[in-house]
Amino acid sequence: MGNIIDSSKKVLFSFTILFSNALCAQIELPAPLPSDQVVAYEGYTISYNEKHEQASWVAYELTASEVGGTVPRRDDFRPDKEIKTGTAYLVDYKGSGYDRGHLAPAADMKWSSIAMSESFYMSNMSPQTPSFNRGIWKKLENQVRMWALDCGSVYIVTAGVLSEDLPKIGVNDVSVPSHYYKVILDYTEPELKGIGFVIPNQKSSQPIESFAVSIDHVEQTTGIDFFYTVPDEVENEFEASVDLDKWGFKPHREEN
Repeated sequence: MGNIIDSSKKVLFSFTILFSNALCAQIELPAPLPSDQVVAYEGYTISYNEKHEQASWVAYELTASEVGGTVPRRDDFRPDKEIKTGTAYLVDYKGSGYDRGHLAPAADMKWSSIAMSESFYMSNMSPQTPSFNRGIWKKLENQVRMWALDCGSVYIVTAGVLSEDLPKIGVNDVSVPSHYYKVILDYTEPELKGIGFVIPNQKSSQPIESFAVSIDHVEQTTGIDFFYTVPDEVENEFEASVDLDKWGFKPHREEN
């Protein structure tokens, strides 16, 4: 069961980072929209946007040990009763041509049966074209798991880019994002680094690194301030630009 969080209160994430200039900062969850409902689950925290019937963001930490989890996937898509305004239903997606695309991937929740089960709440779903969900997006999710193994742990924020006048599906008017984003922060020694991605909701044969952008770019695209509690001089170190050489893009194993 999720833990409902008052979005008007300061919400701390679970780790503090010490920067090279000796400044410490507590990483907090991104600032939710005033109308969003924030709920913390076993494996991730969600900021639910009722207008679009999906999350504005989903945030979680992924560690190397969690990547090695063995809990099997069990498809149990269902409405999220913790969302006060209600969520989308399976019928909203039926016949739409879109996948129920995970935001926090089930394959990142293999470390806990509870986390795995909660990843199938409809509040964690967004309409994705099958070729996107099972193609370029899956490749990016696999790459993030490789980074968690390499770095020891990473912090991830992800969702669709929500905006006005998006097409809708189902009786509950679930918005269909034209793009999806993902922000990854490596906050472990020896260096702090961040990277972002904005990818169209369509089939792509391009390498995932071709969609890499700065976290600043993702913030401008989404209107979300991901690390607003970090001092500006430190925040700029990992948000203003992206250095692909710091991120090992390499072949990776497939996950279901």
